[in-house]
Amino acid sequence: MNRRELVKTVAAHGDLDPKQVDTTLRSFTEVVTAVVAKGEPVNISGFAKFAKVQRPARMGRNPATGESIRIKASKKARITPLKGFKDAVMTPSLAPKLARGVWSPSGGAAKKAAAPAKAAAKKASADPATEPAKKAGAKKAAAKKR
Repeated sequence: MNRRELVKTVAAHGDLDPKQVDTTLRSFTEVVTAVVAKGEPVNISGFAKFAKVQRPARMGRNPATGESIRIKASKKARITPLKGFKDAVMTPSLAPKLARGVWSPSGGAAKKAAAPAKAAAKKASADPATEPAKKAGAKKAAAKKR
């Protein structure tokens, strides 16, 4: 699910204006990003914890040579799913129920499956008169490489 689909689904589920949902989602991501960038964690109960973690310098090994190498200190973003979210994902019966017709799991997959089918149909309907010329050009190119 991409951002546009998320906005449409949340708007339909909450009976809200899609523009308002998009603005709220953008504001949410900006605030969480700004707060975590300053080093303060953000916890959303039952969903996730967003935090900035500092990793100290350490010694490691090059797997190819076995040589010891120094790995420098770094900062990373860490997003940890919390218990409520994990339970809902692992046991779908615990997940919140969406209103009927708001979102179907096969909706996104059906669009993705249709794209390759359309491409195959275009290839099959290619002009047969130009096809032998294409093949001959490919054979000449292969012959020149040898």
